[in-house]
Amino acid sequence: MKVTLDHIGIAVGDLAAALAFYRDALGLEIEAPEDVASQRVRAHFVPVGGPSLELLEATAPDSPIAKFVEKRGPGLHHLTLAVDDIRAALAQLDARGVRLIDREPRPGAEGSLVAFIHPSSAHGVLVELTQKATGHGPQATGQRA
Repeated sequence: MKVTLDHIGIAVGDLAAALAFYRDALGLEIEAPEDVASQRVRAHFVPVGGPSLELLEATAPDSPIAKFVEKRGPGLHHLTLAVDDIRAALAQLDARGVRLIDREPRPGAEGSLVAFIHPSSAHGVLVELTQKATGHGPQATGQRA
């Protein structure tokens, strides 16, 4: 399985404060936000030369990001690794005894398919796998989280 770092997800509790730092203090460009309905989150991608940062803003009080911020505060939420075939990657990980949050991929932002690996199998880190949309087929209709 070939993997590359795609992005780092950062949960934010105060989007204005996060933008003041990443956009205003660091001078980074913030892409237009994208709502990911399946996760009840708004994703703000920040290109930083290769992998990007993803500022995650909850859009509902019961969203995973809202719960994360309430329990742990804002900060690093997950690492995302891009794979060519997410279904094959999940099958390989499952066969190796890796605890999966998602056994089947689901829609994420930017037309990708995503699935999460449980932090207990990744030394305390929530790892998201993503398969980029190709513009054809079922993954082109989803979104990456």
